[in-house]
Amino acid sequence: MPRTKPEKGKIYHIFNRGVEKRNIFISEGDRWRFLQGMYLFNNEDSTTNLLYRLEQRKGKMHFGILRDYMQREGVKRKPLVRIMADCLKHNHFHFSIEETQENGISRFMQKLGIGYTKYFNKKYERVGPLFQGKFKLVEIQSDAQLMYLIAYINAINPGQELEPELKSVAQDPEQILEFIQHYPWSTHLEYLGKRDSIIIDKGVAGELFGTPIAYRKFVEDIVKGKKSFGLSKKDFLE
Repeated sequence: MPRTKPEKGKIYHIFNRGVEKRNIFISEGDRWRFLQGMYLFNNEDSTTNLLYRLEQRKGKMHFGILRDYMQREGVKRKPLVRIMADCLKHNHFHFSIEETQENGISRFMQKLGIGYTKYFNKKYERVGPLFQGKFKLVEIQSDAQLMYLIAYINAINPGQELEPELKSVAQDPEQILEFIQHYPWSTHLEYLGKRDSIIIDKGVAGELFGTPIAYRKFVEDIVKGKKSFGLSKKDFLE
């Protein structure tokens, strides 16, 4: 089948995993480096020099430090895409992204993939591709599908770390809901209003949920199997 070309104004579920399903995040530092790239590479202009300077710093680069650094440097940004949600697992990642500029998704994903692969290969003394080919994407075609996708990325996918072979998210919903309250590598906390990220812009997804309380209730209903809109995990990339 011919590859779907992203169109401006449309929203997509994007997924990629490590080659041979290998882990692409070995340490917390790797995930923070990937998150830095998600922010810095989401820009029309080159950020190579800025990224190099950031890498000279020791320790974990959390969002607050990165935001302050960008402000001090006076960096002007022209985002290529709107990142609405993300989840970073050990061997794969999920995004919900809106194409806001022509070829924005392709340019962003290329910059992010190349940049992170160079970092990873240098750190772990390896060569060759890190990701399993070109990223996969599915167009989101309704508000209901978008809301379910956000819940999938923020809650269902992280919850699978508890039960990798989970066939139904309703098997142990309370344990999953407790786990995702403390899971740092998805945007669940941003949608709950408990964390502020410089990476994501909820856009229409934030409007659909309305409030953190409404979002929380929606996620609880999804995890407990009370709401599905006729959708399930098979409707999304895994």
